[in-house]
Amino acid sequence: MKQMSPLEEIRHSAAHIMATAVLRLFPEAKLDIGPPTSMGFYYDFDLDHKFTADDLKRIQTEMKAVVKEKQPFERIEVTREEADSFFRKIGQHYKIGRLADIPEGEPITFYRNGEFTDLCAGTHVETTRNVRAFKLLSIAGAYHRGSEKNKQLQRIYGTAFPQKEELKAYLHQMEEAKKRDHRKIGKDQRLFHIDDDVGQGLILWTPSGAIIRQQLQNFISEELRKQGYEQVFTPHIGKLGLYRTSGHFPYYSDSQYPPIVHRAELSQLAEEGCSCAELSNKIDTGEIDGYLLKPMNCPMHIKLFASQPHSYRDLPVRFAEFGTVYRWEQSGELTGMTRVRGFTQDDAHLFCTDEQVADELKGCLYLVKVILNTLGMTNYRVRVGLREPDSDKYAGEAENWEKAEKVLLEVAESMGVPFTKEVGEAAFYGPKIDFVVSDVIGREWQLGTVQVDYNLPERFDLHYVGADNKPHRPVLVHRAPFGSMERFCGVLIEHFGGNFPTWLAPEQVRLLPITDNQNEFAESIFEKLFAVGIRAFVDSQSDKLGAKIRRAETEKTPYMLIIGAKEAEKGEVSVRSRVNKSNEGNFSVEEFISRIKHEVENRTLPQLAES
Repeated sequence: MKQMSPLEEIRHSAAHIMATAVLRLFPEAKLDIGPPTSMGFYYDFDLDHKFTADDLKRIQTEMKAVVKEKQPFERIEVTREEADSFFRKIGQHYKIGRLADIPEGEPITFYRNGEFTDLCAGTHVETTRNVRAFKLLSIAGAYHRGSEKNKQLQRIYGTAFPQKEELKAYLHQMEEAKKRDHRKIGKDQRLFHIDDDVGQGLILWTPSGAIIRQQLQNFISEELRKQGYEQVFTPHIGKLGLYRTSGHFPYYSDSQYPPIVHRAELSQLAEEGCSCAELSNKIDTGEIDGYLLKPMNCPMHIKLFASQPHSYRDLPVRFAEFGTVYRWEQSGELTGMTRVRGFTQDDAHLFCTDEQVADELKGCLYLVKVILNTLGMTNYRVRVGLREPDSDKYAGEAENWEKAEKVLLEVAESMGVPFTKEVGEAAFYGPKIDFVVSDVIGREWQLGTVQVDYNLPERFDLHYVGADNKPHRPVLVHRAPFGSMERFCGVLIEHFGGNFPTWLAPEQVRLLPITDNQNEFAESIFEKLFAVGIRAFVDSQSDKLGAKIRRAETEKTPYMLIIGAKEAEKGEVSVRSRVNKSNEGNFSVEEFISRIKHEVENRTLPQLAES
């Protein structure tokens, strides 16, 4: 039995209390699972009645009654037969399915509170009275076992904390998050689009959103050039054999798009009477080869390295690519730009000697810090993901893992930033460092990552010629400071509340002629701004100035240049900034251009304005 943390126990117990309340109000409900999560808890229900907001209020009221009853949480160990018989008797068939998931030989336990008994490994608080600060939040659909082939259940989300003050603070954060929701801001500011005809989880970048993405790519590309990276491009699909060698197929088969097999070959197999199960087995075993939408960039970068001989004098070799990859995320897990099925990584792979690993890691981590500091995301922690001892889910020799973990921990300690060791969070081929960033309202996001890999070079039999004129195995370092351009931009939208710093803003300047008489002068200023690369727009609509200002403020344009008769006569502009929300005075066009160019070139980060 794995002991949960005190907060997990509270949330896990809250899920059971919620299930108790639901069964009191809806006795016909069938229950699936109800785990704690990093943000709270949920429970999945199969019920003909569709839950409503009013139902949440009723359930929460009943939960309070269960809490007041001080029901003890009692652990009961049973046999598999007793558990099966119990759930058949009360008609909870989902629990019978979950019972079958428990490996033979492992203990089977119930947890009982009051009249409610659940199949559960625990752990829980002492009594329901220990769960005092909780709130039901929302209702969502969730396919049973995450598969669209199964029935869609109703998932009720909630959260719980040890103290009411912590719950109150979290709910306030949730309200702030709603204001900053990147899906709403993205739609309002026309930054990206998701279309059912294209596919859920596939982002269409609008011209405005593309500007933000391109500016970020330009920014990191400048830093990559300084560190000696070489840009490469690789295709979106590759042969299955490539990913069998790397271990990604079938290791990650559940999160990959289905393999691509040519129609003619499928037709021939169908004529031969090959069933779907037989076809799947032939693909898994390699009897039939096909192609796979690229889930990772590293195998192709490895092939580029292997395409020509290397001496120790050539190392390190650093390949960088904005490479698009594809993962089959469950539809219920897709969220705007932050959880998608196709995304572009600012990916790079460094091939180096054992002696070079530490310095290369430091260079990677320095790059992540430069990016985060430039964007004002200075509140972050470092997480070192290590393998779980005695687990068979990791590839490679123990000796190589020990070397990789040792150097990663030494580099983490040298950063001067607090870090935590998290066992079980390593990639299957190597340990990693993740940057977990707190945004402006305190939410945590896992962004940049750096990984040390001794295993893929062995799988692909990579080598370089050493000073002794003998072949040696390089070490592979994976790194992606942004992680995913889609996810990173979604986080940035929420972090800034849509108020992007001037260098990132899709539109940097809005020119506001007071009357049509100033349109010509406004157009001449636009031409000067355009000539120096400033993104501007002339609002020549026949509206009053107040309406034009409100429109620019709503669209979060950093600067408005107000142009009346006096300004046109003197060749000046009246500057109004988004940050100060007031007129800053009149400036010559040249003065303003000098000011904004300095701000853009230095990627100045103004004080964050409220969204």
